[in-house]
Amino acid sequence: MITIQEKYKKQAVPALKEKFGYKNDLAAPKIVKVVVNSGFGRLISGKTGDDLKKTQEAILNDLSLITGQRPVLTKAKQSIAGFKLREGSVVGAMVTLRGKKMYDFLQRLIGVGFPRSRDFRGIDPKAVDKSGNLTVAFKEHIVFPEIMPEQIKMIFGFEVTIATSSKTREEGMELLRLIGFPIKK
Repeated sequence: MITIQEKYKKQAVPALKEKFGYKNDLAAPKIVKVVVNSGFGRLISGKTGDDLKKTQEAILNDLSLITGQRPVLTKAKQSIAGFKLREGSVVGAMVTLRGKKMYDFLQRLIGVGFPRSRDFRGIDPKAVDKSGNLTVAFKEHIVFPEIMPEQIKMIFGFEVTIATSSKTREEGMELLRLIGFPIKK
């Protein structure tokens, strides 16, 4: 089985050089990092003390199983009374992946995550921003095989952002397509 890293070097770089006229392999865009984040939101609203800690710990454990790296807790930057939110309270968790862990996660995302997600018909091209970065949301974290559905207490959603070094949206779309992302035409 060919890995994403090999596919990038052997297929994507030559195709990108030909299409966009790069003179050097290093000028071709590449994936810089992958950020996985999840907001706790409704899962922790109204909970206090032990329930809050258990819920946060369960989400952190599941995210670390999915990504292979321990998540960092994110805190609210300002208080918002309408959302019953205080400055400094924990509102989510995020993981930034680079290097080997990033490529391993992308391999599982393309090979297992997308095919197992419910009603998946391909990634909408609007999910790629003007800098060529892709952001995809998952409603359920149980699409990954590391999570045992019968052992979880709650289902939460998360968002995956793939940051590329491309300068334009077209370069980013072409890079992601060549690597194997199922982007709709």
